[in-house]
Amino acid sequence: MALNGVPWAALPLALHLPGTEIRRQDHGGMAVCHIELAAGTHTAPVFADLPGDHCALPHWGHVIAGRIRVHGSEHTQDFGPGESCYWAPGHNLEALTDVEYVEITPAEAYDELMEHAAGSRQDPAQAGGATHD
Repeated sequence: MALNGVPWAALPLALHLPGTEIRRQDHGGMAVCHIELAAGTHTAPVFADLPGDHCALPHWGHVIAGRIRVHGSEHTQDFGPGESCYWAPGHNLEALTDVEYVEITPAEAYDELMEHAAGSRQDPAQAGGATHD
């Protein structure tokens, strides 16, 4: 896959944690990210000290490969290859398998989220299927 003719692997690496790789390029005030999560990765440890212990940003996305579970404030939903989605603020993610997806988020707010995630000492790959909603 490519963004504006650039292979995903050539995009700048925005975040690398165990089990997590985010590559990003901004366009029109939006962060366009290619994200890979290892099976068992859960964002709850990373977002544990954010309001409500959830991600507070909206995301639009498309799953390329694998399966991901979104634990929302009102429900839980799984997404697989070829499915596009909107994740409202107030969610955590759980990689049911190795998963690869594209995520689009307002860039300025995403900067703050990435700073928080990079400063987190939590390893999202070690959550091992936790169901923290």
